[in-house]
Amino acid sequence: MTAVGDAPLVEYWVAGRPIPGEAESGDAYLVAPFPGGALAAVVDGLGHGPRAHDAAVLAIDTLAQQPGDPLPVLMQRCHHALKTSRGAVMTLASFNAAHCTMSWLAVGNVDAFLLRAAAPGAKPAAIVPRGGIVGDRLPPLNPVTLPVYPGDLLLLATDGIATAFIREIGALLQPRQLVNHILTQHAKSTDDALIVGVQWINGNKAPAAVP
Repeated sequence: MTAVGDAPLVEYWVAGRPIPGEAESGDAYLVAPFPGGALAAVVDGLGHGPRAHDAAVLAIDTLAQQPGDPLPVLMQRCHHALKTSRGAVMTLASFNAAHCTMSWLAVGNVDAFLLRAAAPGAKPAAIVPRGGIVGDRLPPLNPVTLPVYPGDLLLLATDGIATAFIREIGALLQPRQLVNHILTQHAKSTDDALIVGVQWINGNKAPAAVP
């Protein structure tokens, strides 16, 4: 599965597939605009197969209802919605156009990296996940906020993508080419796999100051 899309303020590219032998993936994504911003989310339903797929879809549907809410509120809302499901891990990122910032929050092992357009090849910022399962047990929910600049690229990857991909990001410049390369070269045969790239556009507006 591949997809390309745009929403106000961001463009995005997606590549993914279910574990070989399965028809449905337990990995799902959302890129949803809201007034003054956009939400990006990747959800990995525990395990794989139909029950993992159902948990991931339920989380995405929950997030899509009010994507502009604060990240801890969104995570708590998913937690309550998934209590009767298998559960999931997820990473959320919310872009703010007025301040040119991105806040992110992770529960479990959905990796997230922010690549700086002005510093290609530099070590990207990486989210620090907290252990837990959405729908079962949550850690303290403390989002981290970073400035974003036009062209900065957020990569979100489930654990079906080997994290070694991050060492190659300087070799490919186009986001669509990059996400497809990551899936082709780094997807594990033992799990569902999903990689999402979200590029900050925002009319080429940069932060007034770096926090």
